[in-house]
Amino acid sequence: METISTKIEKDTKEKMRKFSYINWSEVIRESIKSRIEDEESRTRAIDRSKIKEAFEIAASVRRPSKGWNSTTEIRKWRNRVS
Repeated sequence: METISTKIEKDTKEKMRKFSYINWSEVIRESIKSRIEDEESRTRAIDRSKIKEAFEIAASVRRPSKGWNSTTEIRKWRNRVS
């Protein structure tokens, strides 16, 4: 088993001492495992093919606007703010 360390607020540590019968290391381990499971399930839920399909649709409808220059537009808005 590996070892990690973390810092907690002083008042939290004092409260933990009140419940010294609790295995705080186990509580932390279980919390970390639970968070990892949540993140893994969320990652699995992302369907990469749908992302690619959405990107292709967006790319197909994107077209340049005549007479519009992004640099000019950005400068215009920056000058308005300052």
